[in-house]
Amino acid sequence: MEKIPMSAPDLDESDIQAVLEVLKSGRLALGPKAKEFEELMADYIGVKYAVAVSSGTAGLHILVRALGIGPGDEVLVPSFTFAATVNAILFEKGIPVFVDIEPETYNLDPDDLERKITKKTKAIMAVDIFGHPAEWDRILEIADKYNLKIIDDSCEALGAEYKGKKIGQFGDAACFAFYPNKQMTTGEGGIIVTNNYEIAKLARSLRNQGRGEMSAWLEHERLGYNYRMDEMSAALGVSQLRRIETFLEKREKVARMYTERLKKFSWVRPPVVKPYVRMSWFVYVITLQDGLDRDEIIKELEKEGIPARGYFSPIHLQPYIKEMFGTKEGMLPITENISKRTLALPFHNNMREEEVEEVVSTLAKVVERKINMLL
Repeated sequence: MEKIPMSAPDLDESDIQAVLEVLKSGRLALGPKAKEFEELMADYIGVKYAVAVSSGTAGLHILVRALGIGPGDEVLVPSFTFAATVNAILFEKGIPVFVDIEPETYNLDPDDLERKITKKTKAIMAVDIFGHPAEWDRILEIADKYNLKIIDDSCEALGAEYKGKKIGQFGDAACFAFYPNKQMTTGEGGIIVTNNYEIAKLARSLRNQGRGEMSAWLEHERLGYNYRMDEMSAALGVSQLRRIETFLEKREKVARMYTERLKKFSWVRPPVVKPYVRMSWFVYVITLQDGLDRDEIIKELEKEGIPARGYFSPIHLQPYIKEMFGTKEGMLPITENISKRTLALPFHNNMREEEVEEVVSTLAKVVERKINMLL
């Protein structure tokens, strides 16, 4: 059997044709496809505005700047996330204040969030981790009570819903990402979504070297960046977005196959999905029982031809963050415990049942061997 990939994009002939048409047109940047992608995405999410950008990281950076977060402003953020979430705050010299996570969904814990608010707190950067929506009712309530801005880092959660409402509609603005391991892909790329006209207008300017809507080409109203999405990526996005519901169903099916096979083992906990959310499966992350060496299990799986990853390594314990802020172990007990035990298994739209079976049986063999060695 061929080696099972960790992830894989779901591409077909219509995607290839969409990109080829752009290449044949000769209009490779600042063209109609990015605009079409934005309109389709705004419609899909149920918001007024969408602004296509070069990556999810670029989108988050733009939002931090657009919301006026600057030197000395504290932003409440989980440590159990991808580095880009925190880096977007650091780019503008904001101060990340790390919040612990809930022990079930691994989203930020609203109680710890509220405890960490100070006079310097300006915003909350919530993350819908692995495609499971954060606890939005509580987060919105807290933000309203303390007059805080909210950015939703929904880069992993396209198509997810919280109590019947699509992720991307919460807070001041949200951002999705389309790297090839995501639910749909544009190669590289991301998109900002918001109902706030001023944020959308500023985001369009910031992604395009600070040009204003009516400015001449070489006139710049503000400091900006080249965070534009090219036309080939946008064309792929348009084509992929037409199939997003099919993609989400396929991922749900693969997740169900995994969960069904894993629930009989006492040494593992499959992902928890709350009954009032629609999970948009980004990765399939299991939690090993305490005492098992996750990194050793990854190495053993690799030897057996099964790729696996530790998701996530806490940001507050990354070398550059420790150096900048003096963060250390013991600050976030749940994050630190969970992050040593979480394991992402191979996962993509078109995984076959026999591949899931092979991953689970190999995992069981490796783990049970380890358990027997501990006895």
